[in-house]
Amino acid sequence: QVQLVESGGGLVQPGGSLRLSCAASGNIFSMYAMGWYRQAPGKQRELVATITTTSNTNYADSVKGRFTISNDNTKNTVYLQMDSLKPEDTAIYYCTARLPVATYWGQGTQVTVSS
Repeated sequence: QVQLVESGGGLVQPGGSLRLSCAASGNIFSMYAMGWYRQAPGKQRELVATITTTSNTNYADSVKGRFTISNDNTKNTVYLQMDSLKPEDTAIYYCTARLPVATYWGQGTQVTVSS
């Protein structure tokens, strides 16, 4: 089993910044990527960004240039730096860990962008 613990969500004004963190633990020996997805009310869950253990990254077009994903392999932790936040970024953000046998999900952390 794999456990994912997310932190860093909250309320921020438009144009502000937040940093999400997600620490993985458990049977993660074969983990090859981590990432973030989000789900806004009434919408489907969507990809935000992913990063492999070799630091190859992938971003949704809607967040390119504003969000930065990074990792610390020594801590099995992935970060999502979110800048220039917009109201449409409001969602529950979920951390994921990808292994050959399965993808694991965190419990989610709320991000609300509002004045």
